[in-house]
Amino acid sequence: QVQLVESGGGLVQAGDSLRLSCSASGGTFSTYTMAWFRQAPGKEREFVASIPWSGRRIDYADSVKGRFTISRDNAKNTVYLQMNSLKAEDTAAYYCAADREGTRSVRTEYAYDYWGQGTQVTVSL
Repeated sequence: QVQLVESGGGLVQAGDSLRLSCSASGGTFSTYTMAWFRQAPGKEREFVASIPWSGRRIDYADSVKGRFTISRDNAKNTVYLQMNSLKAEDTAAYYCAADREGTRSVRTEYAYDYWGQGTQVTVSL
């Protein structure tokens, strides 16, 4: 059974940076597409970024493009989300997800087979 554990969330001010990490165990991390989603209170979960196993064809939501960077270290079974220039509207619970079909980079949450429990990011003005 694949387990995903997120860390790195917290309370920051607008304009600050945070780096989220997601550590995977119990599966073949290096073959999965990994992604980050987020869910703000009262809103549906939304796609943030994805990275296939090769690290190519990375995809970002328009709302974070140019501010967030997704990366992965297959040797450490970890995916990262570097978040810069944070805004109040980035406040949400951030979830790590894994897609066993590791060659694609998709935005649909139903394509993802495994999910973490989430880490909260709160950005104050």
